Amino acid sequence: MKNMLAIVAFAIAGVAQAATPIQAPALSTVLKGIVAQPVSNSASVTVPIITWGGDIATLVANGNSLTTKPASPFAQEGLSVTLRREDVFPTQVKNYLQGKSPYLRGTVGMIQQASDILCQHAATCPKVVYQMTWSAGGDALVVAPGIATVADLRGKRIAVQAYGPHVDYLTKVLADGGLSTRDVTLVWMRDLTGTEETPAEAMLAGKADAAAVIIPDALALTSGGNVGTGAEGSIRGAKILLSTKTANRIIADVYAVRSDYLQAHGNEVQGFVHALMVGQESLRAIASSKNTNYAKTFRFAAEALLDSPNAVPDTEGLYADAEFVGFKGNVDFLGSNAYPRRFAVLDNETRSAFQSLGLVSGASVLTAATMDFNALRRGLVHADAAAESRFNRDAVANVVTRKQQQDTLGEGELFSFEIFFSPNQKQFSTDLYAADFEKVTQLAATYGGAIITVEGHADPLEWLRMKKQGETTIVLAQQKQSARNLSLARAAEVRESVIAYAKAKRVNLNPDQFALVPHGISKPKSGVCGSDPCAPKNEKEWRDNMRVLFRIIQVEAEASVFKPL
Repeated sequence: MKNMLAIVAFAIAGVAQAATPIQAPALSTVLKGIVAQPVSNSASVTVPIITWGGDIATLVANGNSLTTKPASPFAQEGLSVTLRREDVFPTQVKNYLQGKSPYLRGTVGMIQQASDILCQHAATCPKVVYQMTWSAGGDALVVAPGIATVADLRGKRIAVQAYGPHVDYLTKVLADGGLSTRDVTLVWMRDLTGTEETPAEAMLAGKADAAAVIIPDALALTSGGNVGTGAEGSIRGAKILLSTKTANRIIADVYAVRSDYLQAHGNEVQGFVHALMVGQESLRAIASSKNTNYAKTFRFAAEALLDSPNAVPDTEGLYADAEFVGFKGNVDFLGSNAYPRRFAVLDNETRSAFQSLGLVSGASVLTAATMDFNALRRGLVHADAAAESRFNRDAVANVVTRKQQQDTLGEGELFSFEIFFSPNQKQFSTDLYAADFEKVTQLAATYGGAIITVEGHADPLEWLRMKKQGETTIVLAQQKQSARNLSLARAAEVRESVIAYAKAKRVNLNPDQFALVPHGISKPKSGVCGSDPCAPKNEKEWRDNMRVLFRIIQVEAEASVFKPL
């Protein structure tokens, strides 16, 4: 997620050896003894930034400067801001508690990991005020040979940076795959990238079967994002199981502010958020122009974030990995009770997962500030811009058809589950299938870069009876086609029912993300005997053949299907 970044979270006792796993105590233990103090009274407010593409917009809001320039969005709000890069999150927390900055800059999971110490006092308990971006390609889970789905991680060792942005990413992916952290062994590493104490190095050293890493490390481990050859720092047979290009609604980058500062300086905080939104829109225009202003902006961002004005290509990579949410995204994330990936949902997910790991007590429920969105809309050109479809419908259909013909639909599968129906059933009501529809809605919202196949299956018993009675080849072919048509109709009905269910909850699912696959009687649960479906042996096998399978498939490599942001 944070390209070109080496994060040293804290000192580890003794002399470090290459790829040495560490213990991961709670941040409240690591930072124990820090005394909370009021925010210092200064003409300029210190605001942390980190090495991430979303922070380019913050630099733009400050006039492409670390200190506020006249006529910049921050200046127009009457603010004086000093931006300070601080990639070591525990140091950010320390500065925040000691009153050196009223703001925290991190992911939802990072802030939740510090929740126990942050909320020891009501004055310092943070309020989330702004979502900057989603990670949409900058982070990945690399796996060793033999791991084809998330479920295959059971019993495996997974390397992850302690207290970093991938802890919430990993725990969410495991949960959606039906696993928990108790089903795997977490190998905690000190750094994120750039040293010998990282998840990538742990995997290279044979100390982990999988690693949560940033994209540059993922590409290195997998020989450019394909399959590792074992040469030039790669691992033979290693591949990317999924990245945030697929799981693009897990890692949310945000700003949070101290409760006492928000109460005393509410108007200034509102202006701070509005300036960030204006800066984001300005960056959007700059990025599309490719003119001299573009060169100036990205050279300064390269210097501010990567310590070199010549690191423009890496800075462009940071920008490409970040999906800016804008005004509408903030309304959904902070102000909606219906949006599936709203802040309250992410906070609950991370709090529960981190509690099971002993990283937090689980007592601190973080909340979002009440923002005046009508005021924040002021002057924004793209406030109501709808998200563009990320899929090419025809290309999706072609890829799924090819996979079906080659019997490779399982390749790239992340998760799958089934719903069952009764004989002659044509409708799928919310009363009976609400839990299933809710699961699809959540997965579609979380894995917005994945194809979801809706695969219809039919019972082969009638076809088998007809064959036993000596029906002609033509009649049998007609019956098989009829079963295929029926399975297509049921898959279509289920898809439409899911979309309608989501819409009733004010969640708009993208129909292009769902691909219908009519299997008919070709893949019964009862198996295949020779070239024919096996006859069900009992009522359960008979009923199990009448099902619709949902499969969430990664298609990042299919450039014609997926349109990067």
